[in-house]
Amino acid sequence: MPKLTNVVAVDWRAGKDKFYFFYKNTNTYSRFDIDDNKVADGYPWTVKGRWATFDEHVKNLLFGFSTTALTLDRPMDRSDLDILWLFYYEHETPMVCAYNQDTDKVMDARPVEATKWKRLLPYFDRIITGTWWQVNRSSLFRFILNDGNSLYLDWGETPQNPKVDYASDKYDDNLFKPVATPTQTTRLEPITETTWPGLAPYKDRIITGVQKDRTLADNYYYIFLTDHQYLIYNIPENALVSGPHSVNDESWPGLLRN
Repeated sequence: MPKLTNVVAVDWRAGKDKFYFFYKNTNTYSRFDIDDNKVADGYPWTVKGRWATFDEHVKNLLFGFSTTALTLDRPMDRSDLDILWLFYYEHETPMVCAYNQDTDKVMDARPVEATKWKRLLPYFDRIITGTWWQVNRSSLFRFILNDGNSLYLDWGETPQNPKVDYASDKYDDNLFKPVATPTQTTRLEPITETTWPGLAPYKDRIITGVQKDRTLADNYYYIFLTDHQYLIYNIPENALVSGPHSVNDESWPGLLRN
């Protein structure tokens, strides 16, 4: 069975919500369908030939997460753009790929240094997992590091960009460019009962994490640990809900399938 030792989990928001788990040791992946509460039949699949032009980089993937940019200030019906941000290395260069979930295509891939994510660079090698801390559709992101610390990143703006052309799938460079505002905040914090209530006892066992965007309920962050266990963390409440629980065929049907 796939071992949850060198795995990266990411969330997918376009269409029916789901999780993807990338098993880097075997260059395969599984799709967990949230509505069905199980891994779809036939998985795991090989990465090669899937994931558009990103397939060759999966083996170097470090972490990833999704965001939704709402068009609030354009003369059009309410629309959304679901982007899966994938952070990886290309040779020695930290990279980020913007994957359009609505078209299932790579929108762009650039060095992190040339993007608005450049403030992650001093911590890049240490990041295990991160997620959009979607509280009141904020611009806040939080990352868990491998040294007992976490990173608090706030752009001081919403991650919305009215210049995205949804109809033609053209991608405006401004979404990638660093944005300097006086309210931006980057803060390194130790994982304690104050910053991450309930998580501190497990800070040295974290291997990946993925957000569940729940309808009409608080979003949850599933944090996976060594020894095939996981925690459930409430994002708006910033509190541990429960765990650790065992990862098995009852809690995550099909996830450990060969």
